[in-house]
Amino acid sequence: MLVNSKYKDYTDTELINTFLQTGDNSFVGLLYERYGHLVLGLCIKYLKNKDEAQDAVIQIFTSLLKDLTRHKIQFFKSWLYVYSKNFCLMELRKRQSTLKKELELKDNVHLIMDFSTPEHLQEKENQITLMEKALEALNLEQKKCIELFYLKNKSYNEIIELTGYSNNEVKSHIQNGKRNLKLKMEALVNERPAT
Repeated sequence: MLVNSKYKDYTDTELINTFLQTGDNSFVGLLYERYGHLVLGLCIKYLKNKDEAQDAVIQIFTSLLKDLTRHKIQFFKSWLYVYSKNFCLMELRKRQSTLKKELELKDNVHLIMDFSTPEHLQEKENQITLMEKALEALNLEQKKCIELFYLKNKSYNEIIELTGYSNNEVKSHIQNGKRNLKLKMEALVNERPAT
């Protein structure tokens, strides 16, 4: 049903109650019209990226469809502020943990790159060759995402644009690719004859 213009004068509480009674998402749409720009401002402040902030706003208002049925809300505007802030903090926590893992991987790469003696340079060459071989053994999607993310330093959004994969597919290909790369490198090391 299209929301009648009379509902535009409803209070937040009336809109929420009408949504709960009818199950009609367009009442949450009216709340979005009222507060979407405020939530976007908050998300930009925390996430420091307009595209990610816009995605976050959509996720927040989509989550509301479920969460409005679970919570008894008295002051929607201030509740929405805290709800949105918590969402952003969770995103930042996820980002931090991803960054930590990336840094661990980059630290390991750094150890490989720090070698200076001829034997160590040879070992570095071997490691790089090993990684290239392991990379070739990944499936096409994982290989493409790993190369773009780690070797070409592309962001998730850039990878989505370049490949046409969804956000979840990119995350999944990078996660699975990283795990498979490690396993394939270990398998190749075990195959190498001892010198």
